[in-house]
Amino acid sequence: MTRRLAIVGVGMMGEALARGLLASGWSPADIVVTDAVAARADDVAKSLGCAKASDAKAAAAEASGVLLAVKPQDARGALTELAGALGSSGLVSIVAGMQTLVIEEVLGPEASVVRAMPNTPARVGKGVTALSSGNNTSDATRELADAVFSAVGPVVWLDESKLDAVTALSGSGPAYVFLVAEALVDAGVALGLPRDVAETLTYATLEGSAKMLRQTGEVPAVLRAQVTSPGGTTAAALAVLESRAVRAAFHEALEAARDRSVELGSTAQRSEAAK
Repeated sequence: MTRRLAIVGVGMMGEALARGLLASGWSPADIVVTDAVAARADDVAKSLGCAKASDAKAAAAEASGVLLAVKPQDARGALTELAGALGSSGLVSIVAGMQTLVIEEVLGPEASVVRAMPNTPARVGKGVTALSSGNNTSDATRELADAVFSAVGPVVWLDESKLDAVTALSGSGPAYVFLVAEALVDAGVALGLPRDVAETLTYATLEGSAKMLRQTGEVPAVLRAQVTSPGGTTAAALAVLESRAVRAAFHEALEAARDRSVELGSTAQRSEAAK
């Protein structure tokens, strides 16, 4: 069978991944989409130039692999549809909190499953994704998952037990960066800068700093030290941040996000077991 991916659920992330694949060289003929909201599937299919299927089962019948990108409350229904339609095709899931063992319980123990935790910068081709294999994941499904998510940024493979930590760090991480950006812009305005100027300075500073981290290979502490002259302006600012325990606040924030991810996953598992 030729390469063809069925994307079941084309919300923000499903569409972003489809666009990333097209930008990386996939053809519109390589993708078929479906969504619980038919008008949404129509719009995305028309925008991308790809085919649309009426439902998950029909989409899977036309594909060599399936990307499940539905909302958690819609996941069981979609999986039930897919259970008899996947055949030898693998399934890659980005459903938040749904463990591979839950997916395998619905699809069957021989199902080839990969669970993914991407983040929202995938929308601009700058995401990062952690991937975890299920109990019977084939090489073909691993390769499919690599191809899909490498199209929108770096990929790491981890044991599924680490995905709650990934959720806390990179899954929720963009919100932390946006909060920092918001605070910097507001502080710049308070210091007398026009808001548009404060925004330009903030966004370029964040982007440039991230690029330095990637390209220089230096650890953050070294780059921070290079900007911080003894007794200078940066040292004065950092002293305030350290006195406010910003590091500890980030540690506590990630622990809270990790714990909530564990809780949501456990709740979903109990809910599935009760059915």
